[in-house]
Amino acid sequence: MTENSTTTSIIEKTVFPILFALSFSHLLNDTIQSLIPAIYPIIKTSYHLSFSQIGLITLTFQLAASLLQPFVGLYTDKKPQPYSLAIGMGFTLIGLISLSQSTHFYTILLSVCFIGIGSSIFHPEASRMAHAASGGKRGLAQSVFQLGGNAGSSLGPLLAAWIIVPYGQFSVIWFSVIALLAIIILTYVGNWYRGFMLSRSKKINIQTVVNQFSRTKVIFSVCILLLLIFSKYFYMASLTNYFTFYLIDKFHVSVQTSQIYLFVFLFSVAAGTLLGGPIGDKIGRKYVIWASILGTAPFALLLPHANLFWVGVLIVPIGMILASAFSAILVYAQELIPGKVGLVAGLFFGFAFGMGGIGSALLGKLADSTSIEYVFNVCAFLPLIGLLTGFLPNIETKKK
Repeated sequence: MTENSTTTSIIEKTVFPILFALSFSHLLNDTIQSLIPAIYPIIKTSYHLSFSQIGLITLTFQLAASLLQPFVGLYTDKKPQPYSLAIGMGFTLIGLISLSQSTHFYTILLSVCFIGIGSSIFHPEASRMAHAASGGKRGLAQSVFQLGGNAGSSLGPLLAAWIIVPYGQFSVIWFSVIALLAIIILTYVGNWYRGFMLSRSKKINIQTVVNQFSRTKVIFSVCILLLLIFSKYFYMASLTNYFTFYLIDKFHVSVQTSQIYLFVFLFSVAAGTLLGGPIGDKIGRKYVIWASILGTAPFALLLPHANLFWVGVLIVPIGMILASAFSAILVYAQELIPGKVGLVAGLFFGFAFGMGGIGSALLGKLADSTSIEYVFNVCAFLPLIGLLTGFLPNIETKKK
């Protein structure tokens, strides 16, 4: 069923079992994805890769995970696909098995491409389903959904340290069990969503969303939101993909120790995820966006100059504050462009993945030509782009 541009269909109450199932599936999906950067130190040594090649692996994955997302979202806005999530996880399963068997740089690229395609199918429609199960609490629903993804991202480095580092690249295949579990759960979610669409075709509860802004103002606001996504995910790319190398290079820690520090950062991201959505539901998305991106700046600027102990301290508030941004930005954009839930989710998830990939490639090239420490000094200034939030309009939702 197609939603029009001035109304958003909701159900009467929040369906928490579905939100938790989507969140857990997001955890499983992003746990698999996080294995890719987590094994970089291993494959860099095994295949004698440069930082530029490491960046290219991330770019390939992120582009595959981003380019299709707006089109998937646009299509499912018109024709929802209840079982597309399980199908997408099937692509991820193929990529995971292929990655465990890869013996060449180019087969690694092909493997991460399959995992990226699975992600591009998963995120827009899963976000739509979370919106459908929200009962009107859209910020909370997106935060619960994002919590699973960020928690999964934090598990990758730990699993890599405990399993992949001791047992090697082939042990990646053991994680195919996770993909199979996700397929089972997502089939259950698909059954619920199919029933939801059938019931909605008989009785529709609608919430009117008043869009008082001109087309020019909407486009300008979306451009600002995308610049904020750029600042967040370029900075995240430096930490997610190169933080382990930074710690090893500057402080001479072991690979396992560096993975634990990366886990602390990613776990902080997961812990902070729940803040943005519910707070935005109460006080407004714009204030959360202000605090979550610009508020990261003081800690980010201090990080390159801190010793190992203070690095471990600073990455906690950086992760927690920065994490609250995406849910607030996504729901703000969905309210800015009402009735296009899947398209907005696909655009912003896709752009976020794309920026992460491009950022990783460019930062890898910069690290090769300068140093990994120089990269972190440059990236420390990215959160200051959060000042652009001041140009965003205040959005008021007319509640039912």
